[in-house]
Amino acid sequence: MQTFHEILHTSSAHLNAIRDKSVALVVTSPPYPMIEMWDEIFINQNPSIGEALQHFDGNQAFELMHETLDAIWEEVDRKIIDSGFVCINIGDATKTINGQFQLYPNHARIIRKFSEMGYSVLPDIIWRKQTNAPNKFMGSGMYPAGAYVTFEHEYILIFRKGGKREFKSKDEKQMRQESAYFWEERNVWFSDLWDIKGTGQQMKVEKSRDRSGAYPFELAYRLINMYSVKGDTVLDPFVGTGTTIYAAMCAGRNSYGAEIDMELALSIAQNAGTIQKSLNTIIQNRLDQHIKFVQTEEEKGKDKWYINLPHQFKVKTKQEMNLSLPFIENILSMDNKVFVTYSGNTPSGT
Repeated sequence: MQTFHEILHTSSAHLNAIRDKSVALVVTSPPYPMIEMWDEIFINQNPSIGEALQHFDGNQAFELMHETLDAIWEEVDRKIIDSGFVCINIGDATKTINGQFQLYPNHARIIRKFSEMGYSVLPDIIWRKQTNAPNKFMGSGMYPAGAYVTFEHEYILIFRKGGKREFKSKDEKQMRQESAYFWEERNVWFSDLWDIKGTGQQMKVEKSRDRSGAYPFELAYRLINMYSVKGDTVLDPFVGTGTTIYAAMCAGRNSYGAEIDMELALSIAQNAGTIQKSLNTIIQNRLDQHIKFVQTEEEKGKDKWYINLPHQFKVKTKQEMNLSLPFIENILSMDNKVFVTYSGNTPSGT
């Protein structure tokens, strides 16, 4: 088995290198409108945004920023297959303009756009990002009535294009079975509240510069396993430091990542060859956690199990019997492309 991964140095509004209707899943986190660190990027795309901010018109700036993102969502729509999924990590923004503090609901504006494009809006996930900073509360301290609630979460919005995906051929059904997740993983992953802080694995790779908008590896890895199968193609139109690319490698999916920053785009492929051991450790951790789950359940007296054929260990359901987590055998980087080959069910080349 081999997968490809290509980093495109281009605006995400023009993904001409990707064939239309070839992407099964989008996992991304765009620049957040009305967050100061992203203002310059939006203003470079549309100077009218800067003029709106200078005239203290926050609502106009908010709408213009989202119109910039709208063009990208429309390009994404052209690339995704019927029945494909789009998963967007987005936070709402708070901003004080001309002395007036207010919330700008980014998640609601994106939901509106995808609804207008005909997508099914599926239940979203709250990603809780807790902070214990002593100054995290906003407003008037101990006095009513000018304080604001602590803002410690972001959204993972989930959209589906068209109806439920069908797997008709024997090969399609086999690949779906091999892409199954563990019973105990399903119970955690398909919760509507994720608290990944302290539990998600972080990639130990060199970065060309800090990019505080990056999300944890675990977030992308879960979504890719939940909403695609092995051999599918995943797209991140705001790939940044490459988290989605690395998660796709680990999960046995192909991927494209678009990044307008040349320095970041080059670093993703260059770093890819250094993370084989890290990715295989993540795969091994999934297997170890499952074995530990089985041992715990057996200590409780649970004795009804099925046998997973590729790994020859016990599993909870029939749907896990063909589940396979192959290890990465080799990662080959060539300019802006990366090719990954996979071995059997034991680590190789680490």
